[in-house]
Formats: sequence, C-alpha cells, structure tokens
Amino acid sequence: MELRPYPQLAREAVEREWDEGRGRTLLVLPTGTGKTIVFAAIAEDMARRGLRGLVLAHRGELLEQAADKIKRATGMTCAVEKAESTSLGALNMVTVGSVQSLMQDKRLERFDRGKFAWIVVDEAHHCLSDSYQKVLQHFDTANVLGVTATPDRGDRKNLGAYFDSLAFEYGMPQAIKDGYLCPIEAQTIPLSLDLTGVKMSNGDFSAGDLGTALDPYLGQIADEMLAAGCKERRTVVFLPLIATSQKFAHLLRQRGFRAAEVNGQSADRAQVLADFDAGRYDVLCNSMLLTEGWDCPAVDCIVVLRPTRVRSLYAQMVGRGTRLSPETGKESLLLLDFLWHTANHELVHPAHLIAGDEDLARCMTRRIEEAGGPMDLEEAEEAARGDVIREREEALAQKLAEQRKKKRRLVDPLQFEMSIADADLAGYVPQFAWEMAPVTAQQAEALEKNGIFAEGVECTGKASLLLDRLRKRREAGLATAKQIRCLEKYGFQHVGTWDSADASAMITRIAALGWKHAPRGVDPATYVPEPKAEMPSGWWS
Repeated sequence: MELRPYPQLAREAVEREWDEGRGRTLLVLPTGTGKTIVFAAIAEDMARRGLRGLVLAHRGELLEQAADKIKRATGMTCAVEKAESTSLGALNMVTVGSVQSLMQDKRLERFDRGKFAWIVVDEAHHCLSDSYQKVLQHFDTANVLGVTATPDRGDRKNLGAYFDSLAFEYGMPQAIKDGYLCPIEAQTIPLSLDLTGVKMSNGDFSAGDLGTALDPYLGQIADEMLAAGCKERRTVVFLPLIATSQKFAHLLRQRGFRAAEVNGQSADRAQVLADFDAGRYDVLCNSMLLTEGWDCPAVDCIVVLRPTRVRSLYAQMVGRGTRLSPETGKESLLLLDFLWHTANHELVHPAHLIAGDEDLARCMTRRIEEAGGPMDLEEAEEAARGDVIREREEALAQKLAEQRKKKRRLVDPLQFEMSIADADLAGYVPQFAWEMAPVTAQQAEALEKNGIFAEGVECTGKASLLLDRLRKRREAGLATAKQIRCLEKYGFQHVGTWDSADASAMITRIAALGWKHAPRGVDPATYVPEPKAEMPSGWWS
C-alpha cells in the first residue's frame, strides 16, 4: 500500500507512541483525508507483529466501511462483532465491533481481557461516553488510538481527560494548501434567526426546541438559498428534526429545486442517496443522518440549519463537502452561515474550522459578515490574524509593563515568552491530563536555575515546554532568561532574539557605567545587535 506523505508520518507517529509506553493516543485528521487508510496500515503492521486488534464504532455503516477499506488496503478480512455475528473463535487479526453489542454484560464477559492488543476508536469524541468506556475498561491492557477531525484545542482538551498524547495532527488548512481537500468559501446570509428561547440538552441546543424555533424561517431560508445560487450546486442541508427536514425539502421543491429528504426511517434511503450521487437531485435534506459514514465528493455546498456549540459536530457536517471531485468540475465548497441570535451561548461558525482560538474565530466571523458574499476561509484568516495580533500585543504590553515594575531577580514567564517571540509558548493551552498537573518540584528548581520565576508557570505541561525551549536556546547560543531580565530593565526590546554573546557584551558595557544607564549613543528602544546568520525556520520545534 503506497501512502501519501502525511499518512505515513501518522502511521509511524502512532506506533512510536505505543512503543514508548503512551498507550492512549490521538490522531487528528480532517474528514476526507484518509483516516481509515491510516489505521488500516497500522492494523497491517500490528498483524505482522502477531497482535490482534479491535475497531470500535457505534453505527453499522461505519463498521462496514472500516472492514471494506481494511480489506481493500491490506487484503485482510475482518471478523464482525455485532448483533448475531461474533468474532469469538475467529482467526482474523482484526475485528470490527459495534459498541452497542459489546457493551452488553453477557457478551463482554465472554471475551478475555487480553483478547485485543490494540483498539481503534473511530470518531474519538464518542469514547468519553459510558458505553465506550465500559468496553475500553474491559480490554484495559490494549493500546488505544482515537481518531478525530476535531478542529480546535477546546475539544481536544476534553479528550485529554482520557488520552495521554497527541501522536499526529494534520490540519484542514494544511490539507487544503497541499491540495488534498478543496478550498472553503464561507458566506454569511443576512437573515436573523432568534434562538434565545431554545433550551440546552447535554451541552448543546435541544433538537426539539431548535425545530420549533427554526420553523417560521424555513420559507425565507429557502429563498436565501435560491439567491445564493444553491440550485446550481450539489447541496446538503442539515436540520434538527425529521419533520423539519421533510417540510424544508417540500418548500425547496416549491421553489424549483430538485430536493430530496432522507432520514433514519426512510425505507428507500439507499436509493435516494444513490440518486443524489448520480445527480438526479441537487439538494439533499437530512436530520443529522449524514454526519458520519457517508461520502459524496461532488457535494459543493453545505447549509447548516442545525446550529451547534460542538465543534466536532460542525466539522463532521462540513466534512461532507470538503472532498475533491475534479471530474465534476468542483472548485470549492460553499458554506452558508446564518445570523443566529442566542442568549449567552457561543455558536460554532465556519471560522472555527481553521482558527486556532476563539479570538481569531471571532475576528474572522466579523470579516466574513462584512464581506457581503463568499469569502475564502484562508483569506479571512490571513486578514483577521493581523488584527488579533495587534489586539493581543496591546494587552500583553500592558501586562508586561506591570511585570517589569516588580522587583524580582527572576524573569516572569510572560516577559520571557514575549521577548523570544514564541507563539507556541504564548498560545499554549494544556490538553492532556498530565499537562494540567501542577508544576513539579524538580521542574520548579530547573526553571529557577535558568532564571524563570516558577510560580508564574501554571501547569506541568507549560513547564515542560519552557524547559525544552531553554535547552534548545542554550544549544543555539541565544540570550538567557537572566540576560533578558537585565537588559529589558534598561529598555532594550526583544532581547530574547539576541545571541548570548551580544547580550553579554551589552551587559558588560552597562556594568562599566556603574549600572546607571545604557551606553551613550545607544537607544535601547531601537537598538538591534549586528545580524548573525539566520536560524533555520522552526528550529525550536
């Protein structure tokens, strides 16, 4: 099996995590970039080692797809653990199993706890549920790989309560740049929908209440879709309820759309999906049926009428349209975003698909609204990033000014981060349980030995990252934290980017003046040492 570069790197990274004792690891790949191919390759490697594995999923279609792709990619057939089918006694190296079947006590007890050496949880966000945890705890000696398309740190932080590490991440922006996914154009539709009365259920909006709140707007939404050119595209619409989905399909047909509706109770579901795939319909409405396990690369428009606070769910919906389809002339995915009005609830918008944090997503969303038409997400991010950086620099500069006034022999972590201009340090958010633990005594001692005020470091993950940066800076001969503290006290800027030798020379000149001021003829606010050979990009990573 010939893999693209990133799946091969992912395969190696996952196996390295397991081999080094990190038994619960995550793989982050956007929808449409071949996550099943990656774990099929891992399954093949494990089989060569004589290690049996289990692929867990919660829907029959996902199990069938996994078994089919593993066979096509590796030649291995899979045993099935679902309903009346069982893998007990089977010689297959891989089993695909339904979590609903395996969680049953009588069924689970028939399996030896060491039956599987490794487990893959497809759509990893499900693994936190009681049903998945019951199965995973039974096979508690197995290495676990969680596969997810989660686009932001917030969701991964939740997964960090179970997983130990992030083995590999291939982001949607990079996949688009590399030509493996199509560009996304977001368009804000100027139709204000009031959701202030919608109740919450399990951390997201109640589907029943959403259907009721959405109903009065369906006709206007259909008109907006007509104006946005959806009739000339292959469009999938996600709605909260079956009744709402059926009604909306009817309204679209009244406006000349070739619209179909499909739901979990549809007797002709397979035929409707096949007809849509063949181009007999231009719009397919569904009540959250198509978020997983269905692919139609020709889809080039997504309409999300199921507003959500859950980024992984939003990414799944949009993922139905991000695949390439050169044979149909598809050039981009149009993503329609409506003006949802809510009370104290942050909604997921197109910007959250590629923005690394909420500040950037908010600024991108504002720019997309102001554009008045489709705007490429990457262009929106580039335009918004400068605004966000300026806002942050202003806020951090104020904090930094306060820190510099404190009489302390050690450097505050914030001052250090700003001085060395390290975005990874400044934007660090702990994601895994081990990272969130308090700074250890050993870390605190090492930080203070290196001139960093350890009490200003909030967790062991941040301390670990800081110590790694300090080590690499020593190896590269860059200014130490103590040199940064000393020189920035005299008004020098970004001393963290200086060589240690340059910093030492300037400190010697100041000392010769009795530590009273900077040398004459030197303006600390603008002074930059004579340039040395540039460090290669990404030396710290």
